[in-house]
Amino acid sequence: MITVYGIRNCDTMKKAFAWLDGHGVAYTFHDYKKLGADAARLDTWAARVGWEKLLNTRGQSFRKLPPERKDNLSQAKAFALMLENPSLIRRPIVEAGAALLIGFDAEAYARSLK
Repeated sequence: MITVYGIRNCDTMKKAFAWLDGHGVAYTFHDYKKLGADAARLDTWAARVGWEKLLNTRGQSFRKLPPERKDNLSQAKAFALMLENPSLIRRPIVEAGAALLIGFDAEAYARSLK
């Protein structure tokens, strides 16, 4: 079973959905805006790829944070930010069996999701 995590209206999510749909890949979607983020899942992902890869530091949500909230980040501080504001979680995140894909990369999707 493939689960895609993210926020529906994100441009990168739209690319991922288009790729998945265009390649006939069945998936379920976990919308952070409706269903929230899960601390245990963040912990599991961070153990596999590192918390730094999960935090979306390029987005507007992160840039709008006051400096004291984004300075001296640790895993605990980053998780608190991501749980408070799931827009800070990089997207999409795709769980597909043993594969964990962070962000959209058509080549990585083709290797892992066929």
